[in-house]
Amino acid sequence: MRRNMLILLAVIAISLNSCASDIVLPQPQKTGGMPLMEALSKRKSTREFDAEKRLNNQQLADLLWAACGFNREDKLTIPTALNKQEVSIYVIVPEGAYLYDAKSNVLNVVNTKDIRELAGKQEFAQKALLNIAIVSDKEKMPNDLYAGTSAGAVMQNIYLWCAANEVGTVTRGSFDEDALAEALGLNENQRIILVQTVGY
Repeated sequence: MRRNMLILLAVIAISLNSCASDIVLPQPQKTGGMPLMEALSKRKSTREFDAEKRLNNQQLADLLWAACGFNREDKLTIPTALNKQEVSIYVIVPEGAYLYDAKSNVLNVVNTKDIRELAGKQEFAQKALLNIAIVSDKEKMPNDLYAGTSAGAVMQNIYLWCAANEVGTVTRGSFDEDALAEALGLNENQRIILVQTVGY
């Protein structure tokens, strides 16, 4: 009996640790894809998402790199005033929430709970398999206009990647900002600008 209990506790511990692990993403694919003008012609918002089908890790790596990755030495795929790089992106999935580390191409776990209900007040956002929170840091960029411009660039890069890959997306400003900020472990200088739902 005691042996079975120890085995059970070990299995639980392993499960908890596996849920809380950082995710090393595959290298993003930076060539090929749909021509820009065609992607622009297909860019649209979607508010219906499959609650079963999700992006694989390669697609996620490509999407996050397009959204706000490094395409040159210390330069992002988005413009930021004075290269302040004040924008961070957080990935919210059923297994928890992660901060995208663009330099290391890693998702660093920040929460091991399903916090999707905080990512949007709309039912489709709460059931979607992927939400991306676009966060600005006032310590790096106190000017709201510039911070909003950077967040808008991230949003549009996500839209264009989704259009080019026939994936649905919609950006939203309707979410519980305080509760979501707490769940993501944000500090007092960080503010969620937008949340974007992505999926099939």
